[in-house]
Amino acid sequence: MLKAHLPKRFFSTIRDLKAREILDSRGFPTIEVDLYTETHMYRSSVPSGKSTGFFEVAELRDRDQPRYGGIGVLTAANNVMNIIKPAVLGRNVTDQQNIDKLMIEELDGTSTRYGYIKAKLGGNAILGVSLCLARAGADDAKLPLYAYIAQLANKKTNKFILPVPAFNVINGGIHAGNRLPIQEFLIFPVGAATYSEALRIGTEVYHSLKKIIKEKHGLNAVNVGDQGGFAPNIKENEEAFDLILEALESSGYKKKVKLGIDAAAQRFYSLEHFKYNLDFKNPETDESQMIIEPDLEQIYLKYVKKYQLVSIEDPYFDDHWWGTEFLTQKIGKKVQVIGDDLLTTNPIRVKKAIKENVCNGLVIEMNQIGTLTESIEACLLAQKAGWGVMVSHRCGDTEDSFISDLCVGLGAGQIKAGAPCRSERLAKYNQLLRIEEELGARGKYAGEAFRTPKV
Repeated sequence: MLKAHLPKRFFSTIRDLKAREILDSRGFPTIEVDLYTETHMYRSSVPSGKSTGFFEVAELRDRDQPRYGGIGVLTAANNVMNIIKPAVLGRNVTDQQNIDKLMIEELDGTSTRYGYIKAKLGGNAILGVSLCLARAGADDAKLPLYAYIAQLANKKTNKFILPVPAFNVINGGIHAGNRLPIQEFLIFPVGAATYSEALRIGTEVYHSLKKIIKEKHGLNAVNVGDQGGFAPNIKENEEAFDLILEALESSGYKKKVKLGIDAAAQRFYSLEHFKYNLDFKNPETDESQMIIEPDLEQIYLKYVKKYQLVSIEDPYFDDHWWGTEFLTQKIGKKVQVIGDDLLTTNPIRVKKAIKENVCNGLVIEMNQIGTLTESIEACLLAQKAGWGVMVSHRCGDTEDSFISDLCVGLGAGQIKAGAPCRSERLAKYNQLLRIEEELGARGKYAGEAFRTPKV
């Protein structure tokens, strides 16, 4: 009997790459990339941070001062079209790992002891291509993006975790004009039964908080910051916590919501005095009013006890390994201590933190490291160590909702995309609603198990 001659599997290939300068949510330039195959076009845009870590990869800016104050990204866009494009034309779109490797090791090649820093091409140029490649690969594999990411990470593709949204409802630090030192005050609706209920709870608490702030501090106090959080004119962290607790009580969700913070302590660390300045936005503050690391630790311990915090992000400055380690030893069983600026989604720094038991949580911000492949590697290392993983937006973001699919695909139990306000933030939360609907019974809300969720 003759065997039937079956047609070979057709794989899509890269036919063209285009890149352009667009504006992010702050009105600052960022890069957008289009990838063309034989039949489709795939588009991705790259976010940009304001509270950036010292160890993040290079974000290439033009430094042409008369144009956008020197922060244009035409050079990065040209690198996509003039350097990356000729090297990847004709490549299989499902070859994510090897194409990412080609871009960072051969086409760029700049490195330090903490790995490749993407200083030649720009991490923003490389990431734009990497994200487009994933979208094209998912389409070629006939999988939703989240399922394709799970496949790239060698995870199950029949069941998925829907994350707990960590809503940033009050802003301080460099994200606000008030005198609050802590950058983000977060609410975690862990008591919800589903993701959609968690989104509703967070939104109702947010509007209750708006009403309370307006009554106490006036109409101007409910203007929102870059990430949609409120920035009332207050200076004491305790007052921010108390406003949130009042909103939880008023909305009836006190038992279903937990609190957390992103301290972003690098922003109030004085490199001149090697101390922490909790009133760093007051130009009249002198060294006598600054505190050392043990004093700051006691403040965190007080907040954990008084406000039952479940998450503290970046409690110390960017390279303060020992302070983070000591805090984790004291509260790590009940509280996740997250490395953001400390780890910068960098697998090498994550390995160091795991080996030295420095923290127990990781923020995934893809533009900190520059490729999807490296982001997945960092996540898998953290999850294998039993850490919590939080996928996060950036201060300067776009309407691109890639991180929603990334969070579900990686099985991360938490996503931080800002307040339930501003369309570039809601694009992420709304995409998760669509994914939840599509998954049905195959999707499980992380809830109380957000640090180590199981499908």
